[in-house]
Amino acid sequence: MIDTPKHILILGGGNAGWMIANLMAHQWSKQGIKISLIESEVIGTVGVGEGSTPFIQDFFARLGISEAKWMKAANATYKCGISFPDWSTKKGFENYVHPFYSQIDSPHVPLFFDNADFRRAGININAHPDDYFVTSELIAQSRSPISNTGSNNKLDYGYHFDAELLGHFLKGEGIARGVKHITDKVTKIEKSPEGDILAVDTLNSGRISADFFVDCSGFKGLLIQETLGESLISSDKYLYNDSAVAIQTPTNLSKKLPSDTVSQAIKHGWVWKIPLGNRFGNGYVYSSKYLSSENAEEELREHLGVPSRNAKALHLKWKPGRISQHWKRNCLAVGLSQGFLEPLEAPMLNIIQSTCEGFVSCFEKGGFTNKYQKVFNSEINSLIDGTRDYLQAHYKLNSRSDSAYWRDSRNNTEMSKSLKGILEGWEQTGCFNQVLRTHLKSNAYLKTSWYCLLAGMGHFPVPEKEGSIASVDKHKQSKEAVSSQAKSFVDHAKQIEKIYM
Repeated sequence: MIDTPKHILILGGGNAGWMIANLMAHQWSKQGIKISLIESEVIGTVGVGEGSTPFIQDFFARLGISEAKWMKAANATYKCGISFPDWSTKKGFENYVHPFYSQIDSPHVPLFFDNADFRRAGININAHPDDYFVTSELIAQSRSPISNTGSNNKLDYGYHFDAELLGHFLKGEGIARGVKHITDKVTKIEKSPEGDILAVDTLNSGRISADFFVDCSGFKGLLIQETLGESLISSDKYLYNDSAVAIQTPTNLSKKLPSDTVSQAIKHGWVWKIPLGNRFGNGYVYSSKYLSSENAEEELREHLGVPSRNAKALHLKWKPGRISQHWKRNCLAVGLSQGFLEPLEAPMLNIIQSTCEGFVSCFEKGGFTNKYQKVFNSEINSLIDGTRDYLQAHYKLNSRSDSAYWRDSRNNTEMSKSLKGILEGWEQTGCFNQVLRTHLKSNAYLKTSWYCLLAGMGHFPVPEKEGSIASVDKHKQSKEAVSSQAKSFVDHAKQIEKIYM
């Protein structure tokens, strides 16, 4: 493998392809490295509504792209967290928000941790996460994470966006940064006797050679899987979902605009609702073992009501899992070619970003030699496996009994040693912090996320005694403070209108 390539060829566009193209061009074009991206007009991007974590802010900041510029181009809105209605049937815990923790929460969150630990020990005290995080209250008040009072109250937040429009925007940015864009169809892959990829043959552009290749060809994995033989390691024993149906419905910026992703449990799976500037993205995620695509579409339309009556439905299928070597020989896999888990908690964009930035970091340390391959692949696998565990925990903790899907998900004994240790550790009265330190191998979801999930689902024993008057007063003060702080943030619809002007 060469140390510094003269030409890098990216196969496939979409968000994954153009994210890595922009990042590589930004970092290396001044070093004389040529970046090319080839994509087919026939293969389009799935333009459903998508959500991100706060980490995407770092990506755009690194490229020097302003928030208003890309948000307007992608019909984007702000995301203060994810709401989870109806996953739990326990009284008082029928809904909770997975918030984004920020410094503004620091006076209240230690009380939440303490109360959750007291509740684990059988003391009847409020431990619902929504009462301790400002972003949870922003969602309740339909506010954006942008403060009326300046930058002192800066919050971490994510975004909702149209995936297809974001791909078009990133494409324009990449071409402006010098990425050579080739519209063509690959017909053949050429390998060296040693096993490296040498070139691709195309329908109209002939043979295109390169020193290094990036596979963004989607589920097919044309380079990493079909050519280099990397196989998908299935996660279907942990995560049952393999299908979704998506339908768009209208929104109205003159009315209240939600600032959360809604992941609502229904009879055979869960429904997402994502607010964009011009519409809602909706989808039903389910397992084909429990529900047919026809019945899934019927259930989703019934759930959405009149607005979905004449709307087109888009059906999606996948095999949950990942490959083992994301960087193999002279090829890097980014996006769906790496594998896919499921849409819950919007993990895919974070995995794409971590893969892109991790690979660039390896190059900055030691070029394209295989010196860092093993460590890089291990870190990405830990990130994906840690994400898989957190996703599965949602299903393990559900308390619904209205279908075999939910009962089987809860009773599934197939889980990683790490997840088993975390769930068992929560049920014990010992220090849960130590449990998390023992079992968490990636930073995909840290302490706050695990506490919010476990407490938000009401995963507590039946209380044996009441909490003190002092603890009740502290909770009341925290709840009032969070509600008051939220009022200093701009109404979400008004903030989006300001950006779109």
